[in-house]
Amino acid sequence: MSYQFQKMPEEKVFKDPVHRYIHVRDQLIWDLIKTKEFQRLRRIKQLGTLYLTFPSAEHSRFTHSLGVYEIVRRMIDEIFRNRPAWHDEDRPLALCAALLHDLGHGPFSHCFEKIFHTDHEAYTQAIITGDTEVNAVLSRVHPGFAQEVADVINKTHQNKLVISMISSQIDADRMDYLQRDAYHTGVSYGSFDMERILRLMRPTEDEVVIKESGMHAVEDYLMSRYQMYWQIYFHPVSRGGEVLLNRCFKRVKALYEAGYQFKSPPVHLLPFFKDTVSVQDYLRLDETVLFFYLQEWMDEEDAILSDLSRRFVNRDLFKYLPFDGSVITIGELTELFMQAGIDPEYYFVSDAYSDLPYDYDRPGSKNNRKPIHLLTRQNQIKEISTQSVIINSITGVNRMDYKLYYPKEMIVNIKDPAIKGAIINLLNELN
Repeated sequence: MSYQFQKMPEEKVFKDPVHRYIHVRDQLIWDLIKTKEFQRLRRIKQLGTLYLTFPSAEHSRFTHSLGVYEIVRRMIDEIFRNRPAWHDEDRPLALCAALLHDLGHGPFSHCFEKIFHTDHEAYTQAIITGDTEVNAVLSRVHPGFAQEVADVINKTHQNKLVISMISSQIDADRMDYLQRDAYHTGVSYGSFDMERILRLMRPTEDEVVIKESGMHAVEDYLMSRYQMYWQIYFHPVSRGGEVLLNRCFKRVKALYEAGYQFKSPPVHLLPFFKDTVSVQDYLRLDETVLFFYLQEWMDEEDAILSDLSRRFVNRDLFKYLPFDGSVITIGELTELFMQAGIDPEYYFVSDAYSDLPYDYDRPGSKNNRKPIHLLTRQNQIKEISTQSVIINSITGVNRMDYKLYYPKEMIVNIKDPAIKGAIINLLNELN
């Protein structure tokens, strides 16, 4: 039997709080899990700084990746097999893409990406196609197989069905992370009837569709996603942790560019400062490495870096206030902070975020999203918002929010009473 379809003598299982068990019988999948690049995901948190708000949110990209694999395996083995639009020779491609879809995530990935202008999806593809253990395993299928897996993750593969299983508005990735993140944060928002959705999924040549009778389960899924974003992922305290970490990285980069002599040189970050990052440089970084540097930076001579690092490590977060996004208010407060001797570049941060719970590509829409389609009893394909009043009410509705972050105790300690009073008055107007 060829390697891509080779089975192990005995099935391997991972105990899992979301799926109960994750089943691995394919030798190809087991060999990928054992690679050092995939094992690195154990050292990358799934939720970045969210543990500062939800103490049990310590789960990793490793467990999430296994979960996405398990959902895709169930789609194929329990639902799609022997259906006309599914071709079983695509099974290894779908399973590998599901397992490896987050391979390129870095430590505190989204925060890290903003400062160092990296792209985890681009690195995922580079790791899969580069000189890595993962590539060596995939190349045993055939020489072009690694590129095929990368193309699925990049959404450029000709197999649109496999792409939609892993990356769409109702895919294995979202179905796993909503449930997994809800479990580890201790909330119920991410709960939805995945079993019913899976049971009513149907493969077509271009995408996964849902039987019409599963519409209400999809409504529940989209509402769960909406609640998770606004109650968990956008939690202002968690965002505050990301703000601090962002400013730490920003300060380190600025100091390096100014020729500052670090007591403990951040050698793992030098390729990022010099813009000479190789795949191997990228893979050397994980959260244990960055935590080491954060603790080292607490003892640096630079007062700003030392203070920001201390705050992050010891969870001494900035205070936050909601505001309306007014540029005038930001400008006034920035000027006052400078007059008070508090560097607004690091100690006064405006944070804006938004979410679009559901939309699809149509005239006038701002997002290139593929719609969720229902399969009617008459065997017709219908876009879901035309059939659901609930989903129609949220389609294309982009909600935004703004927060201001600042160190309250620094303002309290401002010596000039006029500047101090002006800052406090402006902040009180926002509160």
